[in-house]
Parts: sequence; C-alpha cells; structure tokens
Amino acid sequence: MKKVLMCIIVLIVSVPAVWGQISPGELSKAHANLEGIRNCVKCHELGDKVTNEKCLACHTEIATRIQQHEGYHASSEVQGKDCSSCHNEHHGRDFDMLNLDKATFNHNLTGFQLEGKHKQIDCQACHKKEFITNPKLKDKKLTYLGLSQQCLSCHQDYHRQTLSDNCTECHNFESFKTVPNFHHNQTDFPLKGKHAEVTCVDCHRKETIDGQPFQHFAEVPHANCTSCHKDVHDNKFGQNCTQCHSEQSWAQIKGMANFDHNKTGFPLQGLHSKVACQQCHKNNYAAPLAHNRCSDCHADYHKGDFKRTNPTSDCKDCHTVKGFQFTNYTIEKHNLSNFKLNGAHMATPCFSCHKKEDRWRFRNIGSNCIDCHQNVHSGFMDDQYTLKDGCNSCHDENAWSEVSFDHSKTGFALSGVHAQTSCGACHYTKGDNGKTVQRFAQLNPSCTECHKDVHHEQFAKYGKEGCSHCHGFDDWSASKFDHNQSRFKLEGAHASVSCVSCHPQVKSKDGSYTKYTYKSIECATCHN
Repeated sequence: MKKVLMCIIVLIVSVPAVWGQISPGELSKAHANLEGIRNCVKCHELGDKVTNEKCLACHTEIATRIQQHEGYHASSEVQGKDCSSCHNEHHGRDFDMLNLDKATFNHNLTGFQLEGKHKQIDCQACHKKEFITNPKLKDKKLTYLGLSQQCLSCHQDYHRQTLSDNCTECHNFESFKTVPNFHHNQTDFPLKGKHAEVTCVDCHRKETIDGQPFQHFAEVPHANCTSCHKDVHDNKFGQNCTQCHSEQSWAQIKGMANFDHNKTGFPLQGLHSKVACQQCHKNNYAAPLAHNRCSDCHADYHKGDFKRTNPTSDCKDCHTVKGFQFTNYTIEKHNLSNFKLNGAHMATPCFSCHKKEDRWRFRNIGSNCIDCHQNVHSGFMDDQYTLKDGCNSCHDENAWSEVSFDHSKTGFALSGVHAQTSCGACHYTKGDNGKTVQRFAQLNPSCTECHKDVHHEQFAKYGKEGCSHCHGFDDWSASKFDHNQSRFKLEGAHASVSCVSCHPQVKSKDGSYTKYTYKSIECATCHN
C-alpha cells in the first residue's frame, strides 16, 4: 500500500516537469483554455500533428463556408493547405496566430472584390460588430466573418425603402453623390428638352425626416405639367399646357409663328420682333397693353433729363426700334443745340463727351474746353492764356497739334529762325527724371535760357541781351558785329590779319572756345 501511494505522489509531483518537456510552449490567449497535457488530443492526433478536422470541429463557421464553397478558406489559394501552415501555436500568450497581413491580403479571394472607395478605407471600418449579420458571430471578440455583401447591411438606407435595396442599380463604388448607373430615360418620365437641363433637386425635393435628410425619387407626380409648374394662366386655357408650350422652351409658343401681331394695332418691327411674348405679356396674353409711347413699357433711362425742356419727348425722338444703341439724332440736330459740332468734334463719338456713369449724361455736362479736356498747362502757363481766353487762344477744334498763337502778346516777338521753330523746341524739355517738362511761365527772354553760352561768359557784362550785339535771329553768324565799332579798330596791317591770329582757341575743363575779349588792347598783349 505504501508503494502505491509513493507512486501516485511521484507521478503528481512529476507532471509539471513532464509537461514542460512535452509542450513546445504556451498557447495563445484564444486557446489558453486548452492548456495542459490532458487537452493535447483535442487538437492533436495521438503522436501526430494537428489535423484540419480537429480545427474545423471547433471552428464550425469556417467549416460551413468551406462546405458551401464560399469565402477565403474555400479559395484556390487555401484549398489543400493545413490550417497549421498559416495558424500555428505554442508561441506564447500574446502571439497573433491569425497571421493576417492587411497590406498584402487579396480581398478578392473572399468573394467580395474591393472597388472604388472600398479600396481606400481601413479594414475595421467594415469589419465591426454592428455590421455582423450572423448572430452566432456577434459575441466573437475578433472575427472577419459574418458580414453581408448587401449595401444596406453597412450603409444607411437614405431612400427609406422607397427604392430597390440594390444600390448598384444607380450608384457605383466611387461615390454615393453620383448615379452613373441611373438613366432617367428608362423610367416612365424620359427627360426631354429643358427637363434634361434641370437639376435633380428641382423636381426631387429634399426634406428632413426624423432628423435625417431624405430626397423624394419614387412616386413623384408627373401626370400634368401643373404637378410641378404653376399655372400662370389660372386655368384659363385648361391644364393641357402642351397645347401651346413644348419641353424645349416656355417661350416657344406653338402656333405663334403664324400669329399676325399687326392685327393688334402694334406691328412688331426691329427688335420687338425678337422679344419673347411673355416679356410684354407678363401675366395674360389677352390683357390689353398700353403701347402709344415707348415709356409705356420702357423705363426712362434718362431720368427725365429731356422732359424738363420738352414734356412730350419720347424715346423715339432719338431712337428707333432697331435698338437703343442706335440713334437718329443727327449732327444737324446737335448743331441746333447750345454746342455746335465743328472740326474734330464732328468725328468724336458721342460717349467721349456724354460719358456713361450710372447712365448716359446729356444735360449740364459743360461747354468749355476744360469741362471735357484736361488742362495740361495748369501751373505751367499764365491763366490769361488758358482759363480767361480758353484753349482757343492757341488751339482750334480741328486738331490740338495745330497751334496758332500771337507770340508778340508775351513780350517776345518771334522773328527769324525763332518764327520757324516748333513750340516744343523752346517750351518742352527733358527733366532730370527723363520726363518731359513744360516751360511757359518760367521762361525769360534771355538767349542763354535756351542756348548754350559758347563764349564762356566773355560777354556777360552785356546782360540778357548780350547776344544781340553781334547776332541776329536769322542764323548764328555775327552779322551785326563791326570790329571798327569796338574799342580796337582794324587799321593798317591789322585789317588783313586772319581773325584766328588774334582770337585763338582756348581749352578749358568745359571744352575749347574762342577767345574774343582782352583786358588790355596794348600792343604788348599780342606782340613780344
């Protein structure tokens, strides 16, 4: 008896040591309940490896899908493989025996091909408990099984069971906002004419039901046009709108092409013949319209400008039915006004003077030159030649470039070459910044104001009119100089001596010049 007890005690004490020698390692958390030497045969054949039959005996959901030839485990990639080739054990409690590489996993082998947006989302966005339709798998801590391939098993039914539950009849996997698979012409209301251009929401209205958006697509009334469109005729012509109108345009009235508008007392001419009927007949085609004056239909664009001088004036006094941009207001009529058109003004377009701001201006726009033209001489010329006498003291209406001015009024009469020189040669110059600068009021009559003093101030003592002692205005030659009128008369041999002998060229830092003046006229000044 003692020997039997001893054997039992030894066996009990030795089991952990024996198990440590038999087991290759701890089982993962999922199989932790199978830990222990007595449970080996639940997965292993005695003395052999784990068999698929043993695995599938527990994982019945996988076995069922394999029998039905559905899912990843029934695919050609898995068929014939041992379960343990992918899902092996004894690597510790925290070992992930699922062995799923999401990055390389071929989802097409599951029987559900990932397309469009499905390819871009994370696995867990779809594989979560609330989407599992198989109640046996609801309590699984981690499973990729149990999902339905029906759209509404994951997505909310935006249409609230008013349309088919097969979303792909209209949508694709790229976006729910587009319906590339839907063709309205396959419904009992094909879209024609303007209906083909209308946005969906104009007919299929949106609303909110129980806090959720909803749009009506099914059972939209469309038996009559008035199901959607207001009867602007208040049922005067019945409900059959197609008697007069078409789906191409409400403005195209059937039979109106043969309608003789001349019988109404208002012949349609010019642009009136192109105006849509409802633009004049806004509410009722049969209602009489006033049409004796343009202002019966058209607003007074000129805000009463012409009625102040002529209360009976009307648009047709200046315009025709060809359009308001055309006018029959002629130059002859303009010359009857307070401002006659002469010269270049006759070729000037109307809008250059009658400038358009909020509207064209025809009253109180001014009649002086500076009312329209900028006074470019302001600040550069005395006001007596601009504001007092006006631009016409120099210019005329033919062209601004044709200047006619009595220069003697300025105290500097033009003679000789000055009379042939352009105004700009004296009155315009380049400033330090390269821009043109006017010179009128700032000019003085001194020669050196415009001309360079080539004598280097030798005759400065004669003042601003020094040049005129020798030079005239016809050329630069010293035509007025008489040597015998100077303090050194040319007598004897001096009369035959060349000028340069006594008046040599002198060099200076500003260039060379001819020396004409001497402090002394003694002989020793020139002769040794």
